[in-house]
Amino acid sequence: MEAIESVLALIVTLGILVTIHEFGHYWVAKRCGVKVLKFSVGFGKSFFSWKNDAGTEFCIAAIPLGGYVKMLDEREATVAENERSLAFNNKSVSQRIAIAAAGPIANFIFAIFAYWAMFSLGYSVVKPVIGDVTQGSIAAEAGLKQGMEITAVADRSTAGWRDVNISLVNFVGETADVVVRAQSSDQGSNEQEYTLRLDQWLRGSDQKNLISSLGLDIYRPSVPALLDVIVEGSPAHAAGFISGDLVLSVDEQPVGDWFDLVAMIESSPGQVLEVVVEREVQNGGVDLVTLRPVPALHVVEEGADKGQKKGRLGVGPAAFSYPDEMIRVVQFGPYDALKNAADQTWADTTMTLGAIRKMVVGLLSLDNLSGPITIAQVASQSISSGLESFLSFLALLSVSLGVLNLLPIPVLDGGHILFCLMEAVRGKPVPESWQVIGLKIGVSFVFALMAIAFYNDIMRL
Repeated sequence: MEAIESVLALIVTLGILVTIHEFGHYWVAKRCGVKVLKFSVGFGKSFFSWKNDAGTEFCIAAIPLGGYVKMLDEREATVAENERSLAFNNKSVSQRIAIAAAGPIANFIFAIFAYWAMFSLGYSVVKPVIGDVTQGSIAAEAGLKQGMEITAVADRSTAGWRDVNISLVNFVGETADVVVRAQSSDQGSNEQEYTLRLDQWLRGSDQKNLISSLGLDIYRPSVPALLDVIVEGSPAHAAGFISGDLVLSVDEQPVGDWFDLVAMIESSPGQVLEVVVEREVQNGGVDLVTLRPVPALHVVEEGADKGQKKGRLGVGPAAFSYPDEMIRVVQFGPYDALKNAADQTWADTTMTLGAIRKMVVGLLSLDNLSGPITIAQVASQSISSGLESFLSFLALLSVSLGVLNLLPIPVLDGGHILFCLMEAVRGKPVPESWQVIGLKIGVSFVFALMAIAFYNDIMRL
């Protein structure tokens, strides 16, 4: 069921973004007098299509990993004499650039709209309050302490932990002094500045958790080790755990809360453990359960245990909630929402460009590339989390799609723009042989990136 939900989420997400992108090309092409033959969402065989009065075929194809707008073009097929003026290749350089750029621009406009809707409707976030600080860490050296709320990172306000992450991403691989503003509960509204001294921070590594790499833990309310979800076929299911069990101890070590239990299980892959549980079905009676956590694919990446696999039990906790004072509602009026939406879209754009630059020069690991499997999982999670979460994910993915398509790589929109600019400088079209070589290089590059992304997706599973 979870896999089906992820696939459906992927189809919906990419369907929206691809339609927006291709509509940008279509709309500008029509305004420039180009005849559009086909508007396809998806690749491969069409399973649903229709034609409008202008003769454009609109279709939904079987492979939902992209789309295209096919225009009349003398380079692809013979064009009747009376339709030559409608062919894409016979339009001016500026018109062809506008048509190529329209798709990515549509993605940026949609991102602004999605963020505007999110900011206008309002959404709730958990305040970025520090739960603990690791001794000797970057955060500890800066003077940050437990209970402080982070209010800004590098002059960017942080309403929640997502904002903290987004701001920190820009410094991955860098050597820099990053100023963080924070306040303690006993300081009221008085903020103080703390400097994070980064030295080639996370250079070449997979940035799985930026916050913890600074030595910070996110504040979490006390969550009892009360089991709710028992995954069928998991070690917990085989051992006889029941929904409603409260874990009291593991190998005679008291379990304080859910996070204690997680730490104990993750540190014991393949070991036989004796777990004492209080059973709801037995009116509070106590049972002893023996189990063996299976080694998960995820491995420890830092510390003395680097490379060791983590234990997995196959359980989920009972629902819990943060106290009201830890929740912040973010909402703006229509104008302020639009301004903040534009600012957020620009921040996402610069972040994406910075990440691409760092991957090229080796400051950022290619392990951070994600493919359709990761997109499907995150899309499913964001849909489950509510409208504001899905809008935020759509906006960020739309920006990424826009930026990637503007890269000057033949086969992408940016490659078409590059050839047009070369034509403008030369005063004549780029030789077809050059374009063919460029397309071969571009296709090879794109397929290589896709292969890396798919590999990363599989490894994350």
